[in-house]
Amino acid sequence: MRESRRLRRMERNNKHHYARLNLIPMLDVLSVLVFFLLFHSFNGDMPEQRLALPQSIVETKPRGTVAISVTPEAVLIQGEPVAKTPELYDDRIGTVHEVTERLAQIERETGTATVAAAEAREITLLADKTIPFKVLKKIMTSCTASGYGKISLAVIQKTAHG
Repeated sequence: MRESRRLRRMERNNKHHYARLNLIPMLDVLSVLVFFLLFHSFNGDMPEQRLALPQSIVETKPRGTVAISVTPEAVLIQGEPVAKTPELYDDRIGTVHEVTERLAQIERETGTATVAAAEAREITLLADKTIPFKVLKKIMTSCTASGYGKISLAVIQKTAHG
């Protein structure tokens, strides 16, 4: 009987000496780490990430083209700012000379002055959905004046049923 009472006491006293894994502090650290990574992965310096593109149904994917991004602040060609968007709201401006000059510079750098290359020249226009169409029309007019006949508007692709 003594041994059994002694065994019970030892079991009772030794019960609290095993290592217990506390998950709450580990979850706190993991959640802080996840928020840190999410915050820093979506805070890039690329202005294209701040664009809210309109939605459309698209069957074909875009090809490698010259990209023109129109943010509410600036017009960027291949990531290089060329003009300020608020200046293009003026109705007296027909074509944007900065766009024409930058496209000519790209043409000189890439050597696409041949007739076959001129037929294949394309522009992809990424514009924020808050930009008025008259501003986009001025940019597209400047592109066609530079010899770029194919202009595609970038949109967010959605399915046909919804």
